[in-house]
Amino acid sequence: MAHFPVNHPARPIYRVLSGLVGLYILIFGVWGVAETWGEPLFGRGNHWVLGLRTNLAFSLASVVFGIVLMIGASRRGNLGHYMNLTAGVIFLATSILMMAVLQTEANFLNFSMSTVIVSMLFGLVLLGTGLYDKVGPPRPRRGRATPAQPHDPRGPLPVTTSRVSGGAR
Repeated sequence: MAHFPVNHPARPIYRVLSGLVGLYILIFGVWGVAETWGEPLFGRGNHWVLGLRTNLAFSLASVVFGIVLMIGASRRGNLGHYMNLTAGVIFLATSILMMAVLQTEANFLNFSMSTVIVSMLFGLVLLGTGLYDKVGPPRPRRGRATPAQPHDPRGPLPVTTSRVSGGAR
């Protein structure tokens, strides 16, 4: 069974990081939809947005993923944890698949090598943020108690009860 750190102290930073990735993807998607509107859904045109090549299908998928990531980053529970893990795996798998078909007609999302690299980086960032933003019950605070007794490897001393006989004098 995997161990995910629970209540990591840097959890808010990871949530902000995944939110920024989601915001970039959302802006890219909206701008890409505006740029490629009227083109075929899986067109292989020469449309570049924010340094990445796109088509209408990839832009629409980016809008959906950007919204999902923004929702996940804004939630306090473990929903964001699972969304980031899932999105990280999806981004990594998609980038590897698209790199495999980059120079063929099967490149239906119109990826370029820069899009593959950015997708891999986003997948790694989302996977990393998903690993460290798990939420659990709050830990009890350790107060200043009396120092613990030193540990004796021989164990506790036996308790002896002896009666003092009050014999006659």
